Amino acid sequence: MSAAAARTATPAPARSRRKAALGWVALVVGLLVVALVGGTLVFGGYAQRAILDPESAGPEGSRAAVRILEQQGVTVTVARDRSAAERALAGGGATLVMRDAPMLSDEGLRDLAGRAAHVVLVEPRSRALDILLDGSALGGFSADLATSPECAVPAAANAGTARVGELLRPGDGVEGCYPVDGEFGLLHSVAADGETVTALDGLSVLTNTALPLDGNAALTLGVLGQTDSVVWYVPSLSDADQGTTAPTLGDLTPDWVTPALLLLLTAALATAIWRGRRFGPLVAERLPVTVRATETTEGRARLYASSRDAAHALDELRRAARSRLGRLLGLTARTSPNDVADAVAQRLGADRAQVRGILVDDTPRTDRELVAAADRLRDLEESVRAAVRTEGTTR
Repeated sequence: MSAAAARTATPAPARSRRKAALGWVALVVGLLVVALVGGTLVFGGYAQRAILDPESAGPEGSRAAVRILEQQGVTVTVARDRSAAERALAGGGATLVMRDAPMLSDEGLRDLAGRAAHVVLVEPRSRALDILLDGSALGGFSADLATSPECAVPAAANAGTARVGELLRPGDGVEGCYPVDGEFGLLHSVAADGETVTALDGLSVLTNTALPLDGNAALTLGVLGQTDSVVWYVPSLSDADQGTTAPTLGDLTPDWVTPALLLLLTAALATAIWRGRRFGPLVAERLPVTVRATETTEGRARLYASSRDAAHALDELRRAARSRLGRLLGLTARTSPNDVADAVAQRLGADRAQVRGILVDDTPRTDRELVAAADRLRDLEESVRAAVRTEGTTR
């Protein structure tokens, strides 16, 4: 070997150590990345624009409602904090649309609502209803029900039938629309100075998915488009009144906790590097024996028989039979047992309850009942096979 070749050749142990070092470096870098991402999410906050967000085009966003208002000449201003909402409402005469704002105090909520000519609560909660709608409260829930208004509120009367979800109970002097079992899908109150407060479940009316249904679009335009200017307030965690901000986790823990956690993490990482062992290459090992599938099946059957667990044994037979029936009927592997039974009953024109008993419900208590249930399973599967073959032949 020449001197140049000797200089360029790298011993195998050196290459192995280099690969091991690179592996540990990659592990440390990965842990640091995970720590940085986790710290950002936990301590830096995470803002997701989705539910009832006026700029979200997702199913639960409300950008379609904003576009309808703008097409009718209404100016929509999205305020993502309290100060921006107050500046937008400074001119007076605007409609304030707001979600629930738990960070605002009662006085802060009254102050912000008092700056608008009309207030629309699109995510009403008990506190806001009690303060702004004279003791109104949350009621029950009616899942996506189309209801007629049955009230004299112009926006609701002109819209006609609309969807309701969360129901509300009106306070004194508050008018309710879209009644369901004594509760209402929309509440409306008019103050002495002409200011109105309206509350409705925005998830059932204002979202991009719900807006095209029934009279939801007309109701949205009537309630939100009462003025030429709409201020859509999206609450922020920084909107709390001075002195009422909830303490953070860092404020509640002693000063020594963070250094102690960092020290523990450093010690754990050092221990992992010190005591870590690199796995060697995979070694192929031949099994000493090969067991046939029939022997395994017979062994499990003897275990079931010795334990006298007829129900468990029948469950295994049913699971296999439902799988084969599902393939015969073109069902997916995720189809539930009840759905498989319904499909079999429909194909055979048999009683649905009887087929469900064979494939799902019947519980044997003795070996004799287990054998009878197995025979019924076999007969049912043969009937389905015959029906499928007959249908394929006729075609």
